Amino acid sequence: MGQQHRRVVTAAVALALLPVALTACGDDKSAGSADGSASATQQAPAQEAATKSRERVQAYLEALAARDVAAGRSQLCAPLQAAFDTAATGPNGDFADHFTVSRATITDVRTGPRGQEVSASITVAAGSETATRALLFTVTRTGADWCIAGEAQGGNSAQPAGTP
Repeated sequence: MGQQHRRVVTAAVALALLPVALTACGDDKSAGSADGSASATQQAPAQEAATKSRERVQAYLEALAARDVAAGRSQLCAPLQAAFDTAATGPNGDFADHFTVSRATITDVRTGPRGQEVSASITVAAGSETATRALLFTVTRTGADWCIAGEAQGGNSAQPAGTP
């Protein structure tokens, strides 16, 4: 085998092994300690955000079903509380006297452009009429705490099974 032929074979083998080497570089365990704690550290803030957001919205939905205005208000960020105070028990407010919440379920939690987005499905009765509505809550972190920063009609569809 000639010198030129050996260089070509060596280059071909090196190129064939390059994807394997690059894959190992992206392995979470190689970036941190041997047990993969770097991966856990990176995932912790995202998991905390999803958990805290879900907790805040769940507490709001429970307050809504119990018709506990003070408990509902306490889940909101300070800038929303004044508007909540004037609208919550009004004719179209979440806590209006003629509304009864028979079911409230969180359907999805994901990161959005302004914080965590928590989708919920709420079944409301007003007299003999019953309707199910989708709501989208935006939850943000304020200092060491979390609060609901917005509520809008609509919601996200369920996330695909494989999260990137």
